[in-house]
Amino acid sequence: METYQFTNEKTLAQFHEMISAKTRNGFVVVEHNEKLPYVVLSKEKKAIKHSFHLLLTCLTLGLWALVWIYLIVTLSQKKSILVAVDEDGNLFEDKCLSA
Repeated sequence: METYQFTNEKTLAQFHEMISAKTRNGFVVVEHNEKLPYVVLSKEKKAIKHSFHLLLTCLTLGLWALVWIYLIVTLSQKKSILVAVDEDGNLFEDKCLSA
C-alpha cells in the first residue's frame, strides 16, 4: 500500500507552534496523532465567583453586570477544538462537539 505525505517541514513546524500556543493558553491535549497530523485540545470551564461580581455590580450601579454576563458566557463552557493539517497541506482549526 502506498502512503502519501500531506505535510512539508514548514507546515509541520506551524502545526507544532499552533499546538504550543494553544497549550500556553490553557488547553490540554486530549488526543494526538502524528501519522495523520491532528490534535484534539480541551479547555475546562472555570468557576465564577458570583458573590464578588454581585458586589461589584451593586457598587458600580449595574455597569459591572455587562462584564459579569460576558464572563458567564465565555468561561462557563468547556471548549474542545481540533487542530489539523488537511490533504492539501493547509493548517486549520475547528470546534469539536462535546457531550
